Amino acid sequence: MTSSPPQGLDRRLGLAVLLPALVVGIVGAALSGAVVAYVIGDPGPVMRWTALISRILRDVAATATIGFLLVGAFLAPETRRTSRRAQLTRLAAASGSLWLVTLVVSVVAEFADISGLAPTQPNFWAQFFGLTWELSTTRMTVLAAIFVAILVVICSAPRGTTGLAWAFVLGWLALMPQALAGHASVAGDHMSAVNGLAVHLVAVTTWAGGLLAILVMRRSLHPHLAVVVRRFSTIAVWSYAALALSGLLIAWIGMAGLGDLRSGYGALLLIKVGALVVLGYVGWLHRRGMIARLEKDDGDSAAFVRLAVGELLLMGVALGAAVALARTPPPSSDVLSPDPTSVYELTGYPDPGPVPDRAWISVWHNDWLWIAVAAVAVFVYLRWVHRLHKRGDRWPLWQSLIWVLGWAIFVYSMCGVTGVYGRIMFSWHMIMHMTVAMLVPLLLVPAAPITLALRALPARHDKTMGPREFILQLVHSRYLRVVANPVVAAVIFFFSLATFYFTPLFYYALATHTGHVLMTVHFLASGYLFAWVLVGTDPGPRRWPPLVLLVVLFATISFHAFLGVVITDSHALLAPEFFTRLGLGWLPDPLEDQHKAGAIAWGIGEAPTLALAIMVTIQWLRQDRRETERWDRQAERDHDAELAAYNARLAKIAEHDRELAAGDKTHQRH
Repeated sequence: MTSSPPQGLDRRLGLAVLLPALVVGIVGAALSGAVVAYVIGDPGPVMRWTALISRILRDVAATATIGFLLVGAFLAPETRRTSRRAQLTRLAAASGSLWLVTLVVSVVAEFADISGLAPTQPNFWAQFFGLTWELSTTRMTVLAAIFVAILVVICSAPRGTTGLAWAFVLGWLALMPQALAGHASVAGDHMSAVNGLAVHLVAVTTWAGGLLAILVMRRSLHPHLAVVVRRFSTIAVWSYAALALSGLLIAWIGMAGLGDLRSGYGALLLIKVGALVVLGYVGWLHRRGMIARLEKDDGDSAAFVRLAVGELLLMGVALGAAVALARTPPPSSDVLSPDPTSVYELTGYPDPGPVPDRAWISVWHNDWLWIAVAAVAVFVYLRWVHRLHKRGDRWPLWQSLIWVLGWAIFVYSMCGVTGVYGRIMFSWHMIMHMTVAMLVPLLLVPAAPITLALRALPARHDKTMGPREFILQLVHSRYLRVVANPVVAAVIFFFSLATFYFTPLFYYALATHTGHVLMTVHFLASGYLFAWVLVGTDPGPRRWPPLVLLVVLFATISFHAFLGVVITDSHALLAPEFFTRLGLGWLPDPLEDQHKAGAIAWGIGEAPTLALAIMVTIQWLRQDRRETERWDRQAERDHDAELAAYNARLAKIAEHDRELAAGDKTHQRH
């Protein structure tokens, strides 16, 4: 019988992992210091090292914070005799505080890097407070600090699994601004570089952080270590795939050819690739035999610790190379800013040229973010269907087909002619908007992904939030009860559209990558929500009567058509600071193109509205038919007891009326 290991945190093991990783990271990053060019001036060796060390400490603290939140919210079982979640919350608060401090130091160091001034020089702090928000690099770090500050507040008091889950999401959001800074933000393929780096950061911090948290909590997780490692193994596989694919994309964008591997940038890249290959092998060893060994040894396995520590040390090597790459420009000068036109200056994307003939089939630009999102959505959905079929259950084929078709149309709208020319022409942008917000949800909602997930995903009974528990909590939350109210969903769908086009949000969606991504997410989410409250069959808040839903539908579309008329008849250009600065001779008059966009918004909503109305009516008829069939079955079981009781009640009323009438006649005779 295996003796139980002592409870508590393995702090010495955590330090033994963090310190070597930090040393390797500093050495690796320092090797690239010579290639950093200071255009304005050199802030001095102190600030150079401060920027370097704060960046490494920031990445280590972010990794630890996200790892503690991941294990606490989604992986570690909790029993009456354990307090793992409280321990992990305190650890996340501590590492999150370090993350916040390093972000603040990074803002100062980054500004010194850009300005060429040291904090001890005159006017440094005046310029710092005046320009920090104006400079994109420092602004992104400030935004990350805001997210981390909220995260620390959430972790300051025990808030249960839900609070940890929201803090974990905030941790992911805090990583996003880093993708918008550095050399990826000025790459020739700006969109793909930023998307790839964002996925890269999320994948590596989730993987490394989760493993670090498991090692630090190893003793406290006894005797459930094997359960936690098995759950984490699935996350590690997804993280590895995302890390490898996003790294390949970043390398492809950053280099002009294989000859660039001979540069300092290429050498650092090869170090990362080598570490990734070895990490993949180590992860394979974990999945092949280590989990079974942990289950056999009742969670007390020194071999697991040795393998995991080696894996984290390799991640430390990759971390150092990543920090070095962040301070090293790509070797090929033509990779950066290849298009000097105003289109690139405004949007970060090259001028696509005049709209060609057969543009619907000839224009295409890979937007790898949305391609990846669609591919994952389709893969996971079909995997769930396969899981049902393996256990003998069935899932309608037509639902799988419309799910795949919906995501295919979404990818085309983002990568085809609407996505390419929608960045600089209002009319094409409106087609993309209407497709994402109105057509795609009509295909995704009837596919019932929530119902499929609840049937295919296993349930957990150890107070952790697995995928199934997360979905159940979401669909039955008070928040969804509010937004899934048909009136509220209609208001979100319409007024967010009006607010978007008649406020500066339209400009930011056209001119910034973040605005474009958030715009797309909102269009898809608001359209999905509106279609779901009307025709969705997934579990959720109580559905309204079909007649009321039809009234809400036609009222909303009437407002939508009215908005199209307003745009068509408008004499003031929307987002003028964007469209008037494009300066391309082949573009049509911006105001005429805006009127065309309004006509598109007015006319394109008719077909989806008709489809929604038909679907609501069909559901209404089906509901009536099911209700009639239910009554018929009940009548067969109880021999029309309800009808007999109703007839008896009528007969009793009639008998009572006759008695009253007879009494009246008797009274009249007397």
